[in-house]
Amino acid sequence: MAAPCPLQSYQAEPGWKELIAGDAFGYQPLFVSGDPSGNRIRVRYFVHTKDRRLMCKAWFGPGSQGPPGHAHGGSISALMDEAMGFAAWVAGNMVLAAKLTINFRDMVPVDSILTCEAWVEDIQGRKITTRSRLFSQDGTTCSDGTALFLKLSPEKFGIARPGEDDA
Repeated sequence: MAAPCPLQSYQAEPGWKELIAGDAFGYQPLFVSGDPSGNRIRVRYFVHTKDRRLMCKAWFGPGSQGPPGHAHGGSISALMDEAMGFAAWVAGNMVLAAKLTINFRDMVPVDSILTCEAWVEDIQGRKITTRSRLFSQDGTTCSDGTALFLKLSPEKFGIARPGEDDA
């Protein structure tokens, strides 16, 4: 049985619009956020309407535990990887991760809800650089990260270009 999670009760903050990851990508749920009833990580994604940053509320459940009572660094990294990649996709770039760097600043207690923000920092040809920050409800930065993604053509993902005939 999955642990209780108040994440479903979190509404969009002022200036945030909810995004459904599966709808945005047009296929099955994402690796991290694809199990909204699981006991590891539950995520709700939003886009900040003013600056287009990707925002999310994430609950780290008992299945995310590494050190006693705290989330495993891999679960934190996986969330931040997904958020940074999703930020690139939301900005219109179909990407694949090439390099991921996560800096752990403070421990994340199990059964806590944190906020993650991610954004596209730079675009140089096919190279898309993103940044992210995961912080607690009191504003403490628990981790931050950067990632390098490579922009790929839609065909690499088996997706038709907009306007192409599907017949």
